[in-house]
Amino acid sequence: MKLLTNIGCLAGLEDKPAGCKRGDDMNCLNRLDDAWLLIDGQKFAAFGSMASLDSALNGCLGDAVIEERIDMKGGWVFPSFCDSHTHIIYAGNRAGEFLDKINGLSYEEIARRGGGILNSADLLNRTDEDELYRQAMERVGEMIAKGTGSLEIKSGYGLTLEGELKMLRVARRIKESVPMEVKTTFLGAHAVGRAYQGRQGDYVEMVCTEMIPEVGCQGLADFVDVFCDEGFFTPVETGKILEAAAIWGMKPKIHANELAVSGGVQVGVEMGAVSVDHLERTGEAEIEALKSSSTIPTMLPGASFFLGMPYGNAKGMISAGLPLALASDYNPGSSPSGDMRFVGSLGCIKMKLTPEQVVNATTINGAYAMGLGDVAGSITVGKKADFFVTEPIPNLAYFYYAYATPLISEIWLRGEKL
Repeated sequence: MKLLTNIGCLAGLEDKPAGCKRGDDMNCLNRLDDAWLLIDGQKFAAFGSMASLDSALNGCLGDAVIEERIDMKGGWVFPSFCDSHTHIIYAGNRAGEFLDKINGLSYEEIARRGGGILNSADLLNRTDEDELYRQAMERVGEMIAKGTGSLEIKSGYGLTLEGELKMLRVARRIKESVPMEVKTTFLGAHAVGRAYQGRQGDYVEMVCTEMIPEVGCQGLADFVDVFCDEGFFTPVETGKILEAAAIWGMKPKIHANELAVSGGVQVGVEMGAVSVDHLERTGEAEIEALKSSSTIPTMLPGASFFLGMPYGNAKGMISAGLPLALASDYNPGSSPSGDMRFVGSLGCIKMKLTPEQVVNATTINGAYAMGLGDVAGSITVGKKADFFVTEPIPNLAYFYYAYATPLISEIWLRGEKL
C-alpha cells in the first residue's frame, strides 16, 4: 500500500457512489483539509485528516503494510478529470480553416463549401491505421498530463464503413495501451459522406444496415451518437439510427442544439440517451424535457470559445435541478484542445459557474455521462485511484483563476504515479 500524507486538501470525496450531482448539490464539493490518503493496488483504500493518522494506523489500518509513504507537502489532490466527449482520432489538422474563420467564414459556411468534417474524413481515409494510432496517442498523452483519467472517444471522421471501423479499432488499441478508462462511441452519422452527397436518406440507410451491424458484430462501440442539428441529421433520422444501434446494445449519446434548436434533446430523452451534448442553443422546452429524464446535459465550452458561439445556459440547467457535465470536445475543427482545466476556467469565466460546480461537472458528472460513475470521478474507497496533485494553492478558485499557470505537479492513474 501507498500512504500519501500532508495533503493540503482532498477534493471531490464521496463515502460511496451516490449518483451524479444535480441542481443545488452541484455547489457542494466534499473536501478534507490537511489530509492523508491510502492506496491499495489500483484503488483508493482509506482517507482521513492528518490529526487522525496515528490512531488510524494503530486501529483500522493496523494490518496494512505500508510499502511507501509519500509527503505531499501541502499539494491539493483532485480526482482525475472525466472527459465524456472527444474526437481525438483524426489525421493532421484543420489549421487552414482556422484562417478561414479569422477571415470571417462561419462554421456553417465552411461546411457548405465542403470543408469541416468532410475535410477530416478525406484525410483520415488516406491515412493508415498505425499512423492514426500514433497521432491519437500523442493527444492522449497530452490529456493525461493535463489531468484526464477517463475518456470517451468517438468515430465520425471516416463516413465510410472501413473508415469508421478503422477509427474504432484505433480507439480499442488506445484502450488497451493506457491506464485509463476508455469508452468508445460510433458516430457514423457525423455528416453525410462524400459518396452520398445529395442522398442523405440513402446514407442513413447505409449507416443503419451496413455500418451498425458490422460495428456491433465486432463489439467496437459502447455508445452510438448522431449529429442531430440544422444542416445535418433530423430528429426522425436520428431516431431511426438509435433504434438500429439499440439492437446491438449501443446506448445513445446525442450531438444536439449546437447550431440551432434542433429537436435533438427531445429525441435523446425519448430514446433514453445517456447524455445530450453541446446545447449552446436551448430553451425552456429542452429544460423541461430533461427534467423528466436521467439524461445528463453536457456542455462543451471549448467549442464556444474557439468558434465564437454562444455558451450554453449552464446556470439555467442547474437552477432547474438538472445535473451538468462539461467536456472538452477535443477535435480538429472546433475545439483543438483536451485541457479540461481550461474547460473548467471557461465554465467559471464565461458560464459563471462556481469552482465547486465546475469540479463536479468535469469529474463525477463526466463519469456518469459515459457510464463510469461506479469506478471514476471521485475519491471514494473502492474506486480507481485516478487523481492529480497540484502545487500548494491558496484556495479552490485559484486553480481556475490562474488557468495558464502549470499547477498540476503529479499524475496518478490506477494507483501508480506516472
